[in-house]
Amino acid sequence: MPWISIKPWLHATGPDAIVSMRSLLPAPGLTYGAWLSGSQMTDTDGVLQQFWDGFRLPDYFGWNFPALSDCLRDLTWLSADQYSLVIEEAHEILPDDPDGFRQLLDILSTAGAKWSYVKGSGTDERARFQVVLACSQEGLQRVKTAAATL
Repeated sequence: MPWISIKPWLHATGPDAIVSMRSLLPAPGLTYGAWLSGSQMTDTDGVLQQFWDGFRLPDYFGWNFPALSDCLRDLTWLSADQYSLVIEEAHEILPDDPDGFRQLLDILSTAGAKWSYVKGSGTDERARFQVVLACSQEGLQRVKTAAATL
């Protein structure tokens, strides 16, 4: 199970994933990319801090999950045509809070659904808000289990 597409905009990958380069490349246009560290997201404050730093969230950010959801569905302060988010060590996110982990995945899924699709080159379509959760092989099962409820 090297590469799992949970939704067209939400993916999980193990360390030995093989995926076509075409599926990773954004459509033409301005792309904002953020790399976050799951090992720094072991509690809610760490999750919010990583998103604050990675997405340069606005000053009015409310430092809770509903505020994170609102901001990721807005993104007007980041001038871009599409957004790419990679979370390394994603299996380490909220290890003692499975409900919080599912809530975060739901926030990411909802943001991706809101941004929906943009036409790419040729006939394929790509989401404007792409999330890749990079995990250890063992951690991939945790992500897959949590994502099954989305």
